[in-house]
Amino acid sequence: MDESLRYQILKRLQDDPNISQRELANVLGISLGKVNYCMKGLIEKGWVKAKNFRNSENKLAYAYFLTPHGIDEKARVTLSFLKHRLSQYEELEKEIEELRREAMLMDTDNSNE
Repeated sequence: MDESLRYQILKRLQDDPNISQRELANVLGISLGKVNYCMKGLIEKGWVKAKNFRNSENKLAYAYFLTPHGIDEKARVTLSFLKHRLSQYEELEKEIEELRREAMLMDTDNSNE
C-alpha cells in the first residue's frame, strides 16, 4: 500500500470510525478486496484496532480506531503526502507560467501579422 492510500484510509477512519469497508471502497474508488487487504495490513501493523458490535439490523459490524501508533503513522504520512502534493503544485505552477509565456508570445506573433 502506498503512502497516499495509507493516508487516505487512516484519515477516513479517524474521521469516521464506523465507516464500513464497502463505504470506504466507494469513497476511495478502490475495490472492496483491496480495502480488506489494506485494513488487515493496518491492523497487523498495530495502527488500527477493529471492534466488533452488532448494528441495528442485527448484522455484525466493526468500528475502526486508530491506535496511538496509528495516530503517529497518520501524522507521518500526512507530512509526506503534503510534501508530495506541494511538489506537484510547484511543478504545475511552473508549467502554467511557461504556458502563459508561450501563449503571450503566440498572441504577440499573431497580432503583428
